[in-house]
Amino acid sequence: MGVKLGILGLGTVGTGTVQLLQDVAGRNPLLQQIEIYRVGVRTLDKNRGVELPAEVLTTDLAAIVNDPAVDIVVELMGGLEPARSLIITALKNGKHVVTANKAAIARFGAEIFTTANQAGLYVMLEAAVGGGIPVIQPLKQSLSVNRIHTVTGIVNGTTNYILTRMQREGSNFSDVLADAQTLGYAEADPTADVDGLDAADKIAILASLGFGGRINLEDVYCEGIRQVSKTDITYAEKLGFVIKLLAIAKQYTDSSSLSVRVHPTLVPKAHPLASINDVYNAILIEGEPIGQVMFFGPGAGAGATASAVTSDILNLVALLQTSTAKPNPLLTCRHQHYSPVAPITELVTRFYARFLTKDQPGVIGNLGTCFGKYGVSLESVVQTGFQKGLAEIVVVSHDVREGDFRQALAEIQTLEAIDSIPSLLRVL
Repeated sequence: MGVKLGILGLGTVGTGTVQLLQDVAGRNPLLQQIEIYRVGVRTLDKNRGVELPAEVLTTDLAAIVNDPAVDIVVELMGGLEPARSLIITALKNGKHVVTANKAAIARFGAEIFTTANQAGLYVMLEAAVGGGIPVIQPLKQSLSVNRIHTVTGIVNGTTNYILTRMQREGSNFSDVLADAQTLGYAEADPTADVDGLDAADKIAILASLGFGGRINLEDVYCEGIRQVSKTDITYAEKLGFVIKLLAIAKQYTDSSSLSVRVHPTLVPKAHPLASINDVYNAILIEGEPIGQVMFFGPGAGAGATASAVTSDILNLVALLQTSTAKPNPLLTCRHQHYSPVAPITELVTRFYARFLTKDQPGVIGNLGTCFGKYGVSLESVVQTGFQKGLAEIVVVSHDVREGDFRQALAEIQTLEAIDSIPSLLRVL
């Protein structure tokens, strides 16, 4: 029995997926049972990197999800609409769905998975997080017997590339961003990447799978890398850290709530994520009894993402051929409740802060007094030099509740000797 695919979108990932499906020699023999039946495109007359019969291509995407002959809909358009509507329609028409769309899943996952569960269908999303890195299925299956404590990831290649080059070259953010756009590593509008929104979508999905509850995207704290300066990267290096944009989901040990957040972080050089550079992604999962497991690989690109999309298609083909029973609960997302996510003010972490102050006696003592008043214990205080006549002081705290640290900073800003606080970063 052949399985007919309806593919929505023939951009970078769509083209890579079609190429993989057409080049079956030496690969899983199930690939030979897949027929690329319909492919939805914006325009019919565009030159493409793949050859498809004219009757396979169509600009009528609705016709694909409504076609009774289509068994699996593969959504590779990206964006929120019409992707969401097409996915919902496909499910209501009895079709399984494979998608790489982290934005739609993070925002509309509740609606999509409720519709799928009611219809007894699968929605597969391996390609939505980490490109070609297999992390979704391991979280659903191989690691599902573990009590997950923390999921920490470098899940956005653009920001990792920018921070890596800033570190290597001592360059400014704006210069590296402009170069990354020229090279095609960053979009013309880089907002989703550099402001952390893409990583927030991905950690919401990983947290949902790791901790067994839906995540409200509005609860995810999100901070990008625009404010990271080459000065901070230099000081971090001297202190034994590198700066990475981390996406973190963590179960609080003393409550049922989670911490789910994205922000630039000082990572100790000995940490496994410190050496993940350029456009590569990595996801570190910590749980009991497994300990630490890390998934590493290319986080984007036609080949990597097509690999994940096609593996999901193959999973579905195998399931369609072996059983007509209810979906395997290890492959579906069946949780209905929302996990409580604690506000960022409740986070307990270490901090790095950089102050510009007037060069006068007693400044460091005043800083220490203010911090002590709010229970902030300092690991190190260093006067690093001068900038335009102002003394530069860098502090690293011990673990402290974020709300308390921010209260201390608010009072410090009122001190007559303080000019500004150019940098505030969390420390892993």
